[in-house]
Amino acid sequence: MGKNFQLDIVTPARTVYSAEVQSFTAPGVMGSFQVLFNHAPLLSSVGVGEVKVTEADGTVVRFAASGGFVEVKANTVILLAESAERADEIDVTRAERSKSRAQDRLAKKEKSTDLDRAQTALLRSINRLKIASKR
Repeated sequence: MGKNFQLDIVTPARTVYSAEVQSFTAPGVMGSFQVLFNHAPLLSSVGVGEVKVTEADGTVVRFAASGGFVEVKANTVILLAESAERADEIDVTRAERSKSRAQDRLAKKEKSTDLDRAQTALLRSINRLKIASKR
């Protein structure tokens, strides 16, 4: 196994990724953090942002993640994410439409608008577009 560890990225819909990796970087709510081989046990919440994975062969894979938790234990990392998409799987047109809808909802400032939900949708769509541009 060398200096690699097992990483699983799981959403409510499916297992998005499962492989032996060299490193894993996630957007913690207090800032990004990296996990390497033999990392101390850890449980952390994850915010909206980029997940960066360096695979066993050195290939870098990026994901757009939106909330969840990471558990690190015995050279195994599990990211339980609300959503996670590989950069090469992001539908840019859909993300742009989502961004536009969120901006429109925030601009209207109607009483019926759930501002937190609209702001989160905007952050998620901006993150998806940013990660997609790094393909």
